[in-house]
Amino acid sequence: MLTATHLHAMIIHFPIALLMAGFLSEIVSVVTKKEFFKSVAFYLLLLGALGAIAAYISGGYAGEGIEEGPLEGPIELHEEAALITLWLSIITALFRVGIHFFKYEKPWAKWAGVLLFTLLVGSIARTGYLGGELVYSHGAGVQLSIPGVTAPAAADNDD
Repeated sequence: MLTATHLHAMIIHFPIALLMAGFLSEIVSVVTKKEFFKSVAFYLLLLGALGAIAAYISGGYAGEGIEEGPLEGPIELHEEAALITLWLSIITALFRVGIHFFKYEKPWAKWAGVLLFTLLVGSIARTGYLGGELVYSHGAGVQLSIPGVTAPAAADNDD
């Protein structure tokens, strides 16, 4: 069965990959001064920001029901980091859209965009680390299954 936890785990990797690849393209564009990489970074940022919105929403649903108890602290940390990442992705994307729309080519704007993108990538790394801690250290969203042992609910349905 597809749960909110499964959906979040499937969705989250797209904005991570898009934004990381966009950042790499941004760095390549700064070094090589090639317009192609600048355009790639711009479009990957836009797609990644949209994906970040979907990931944040799916994460909200995935975390429902486990906000209290021993996972309360780690989930709150991950949720706060995700909110910062969400806002940084939206702000960075809007900044770049503004620069692109108004064709503003001042050096300070280029470096401000690179700085925002760098902060965004750092925030993605922190959020991902905290999410990984939830799953791999705390077992959030993990269903244990032991080979050869049937779960009680499944045994009742065999009648």
